[in-house]
Amino acid sequence: MIERYTTPEMRHLWSEENKYQTWMEVEIAVCEGLAHYGYIPAEAVETIRARARFDPQRITELERETRHDVMAFVRNLAENIGEAGRWVHYGITSYDVVDTALALRLKRAIDLILTECDALMSEIKRLALEHLQTPMIGRTHGIHAEPITFGFKLMGWYAEMARHRERLLRAQAEIAVGKVSGAVGIHANVDPRVEEYVCARLGLTPDPASTQIVARDRHATLMAHLAVLAGSLEKFATEIRNLQRTEILEVQEAFATGQTGSSAMPHKRNPWNCETISGLARIVRGNTLAMLETICTWHERDLTNSSVERIALPDTCTLIHWMTRKFTEILRGLVVLPHNMQRNLDLLKGLPFSEHVMLALVQKGLSREHAYKLVQRNASRVWDEGVDFLEALRHDPEVSALLSEQELRQCFDLQHHLRYLEETVRRVFGETNRK
Repeated sequence: MIERYTTPEMRHLWSEENKYQTWMEVEIAVCEGLAHYGYIPAEAVETIRARARFDPQRITELERETRHDVMAFVRNLAENIGEAGRWVHYGITSYDVVDTALALRLKRAIDLILTECDALMSEIKRLALEHLQTPMIGRTHGIHAEPITFGFKLMGWYAEMARHRERLLRAQAEIAVGKVSGAVGIHANVDPRVEEYVCARLGLTPDPASTQIVARDRHATLMAHLAVLAGSLEKFATEIRNLQRTEILEVQEAFATGQTGSSAMPHKRNPWNCETISGLARIVRGNTLAMLETICTWHERDLTNSSVERIALPDTCTLIHWMTRKFTEILRGLVVLPHNMQRNLDLLKGLPFSEHVMLALVQKGLSREHAYKLVQRNASRVWDEGVDFLEALRHDPEVSALLSEQELRQCFDLQHHLRYLEETVRRVFGETNRK
């Protein structure tokens, strides 16, 4: 991933240096398992543990000769270990190391992503409770619908992120699988107990039936979950972008002193951070499609998955980590404009309360169809003539014959729409008796 969208934690996790470090963790754990069950001398493991080290430059040199990255790595380890180095990689195949190490790095990557999800959820909750009673217009199809609050909108985001957190935990358990089962997975030259030992040592679960590789449906599932998370981040970012449109202007990304919105137009304040998140979500979805293609391999394995994974897995984990962190930053600096929310709520001169009026007429004995047409007739006057909706209703003989002015005004009570907000708070946050 390019530096612009990389976090320090993910940069380290997916670095070549850390890849070799994780490979070495697995190789040493295998040696420990072999020694534990008497397949190699115990003293050899002590030497291996003490002397095992690698040199990325030397590995590159050896790979030019071997044309095999894992074999170059193993040879470099053996060079540094000495005589006991002959026990390194004993009875196993390359992907016993690669897939088990990949599981370790993916598990750790998900931990990092979960930390950012927690930070984002905390920020969403703070804003939601702060603006629980900040009224705004709800929109469907981009058109004014009925009143909600900004806090209510954000509670929906929080609930969505909570689902992502649960999905990631499930995906983490599914991906945290290692294999030490040999060239085609049948444990021809390595005791299954060694596999169990290694996986336990590394905090993984043995794959119950691997081939030369761990089946890629696990990796594709993780990528699908990350793509759905990216979709939600794009959804949230797009909402902010829409609410920042000049004609709406209910929220605004933070704009720092000296910041440039446009090279040509000094007045511009653009939601460029949210636009970046929307753009990167497309990359994540594209990577996911590539990973779905890696599920199918020939027989016990081929190499079609390898090149895809070297790009798609690190880049996607890194992008998701960056995007989640960036959106948290956006919310921390978000400028909320309640005055403009109220202005937009009042824009249609009472029309957002049309359903409440219709239901009041139904309660007076009208059929729903008749009540609907009666209210729609008066709503049309607001659209077409610009009159106030309440005034139109008050002067409609058929309406005024059924509803008094006081009853009509009660239909325009904002608090009627907001009266169950605390129930949503309880459902989303599990909080009751808040002051």
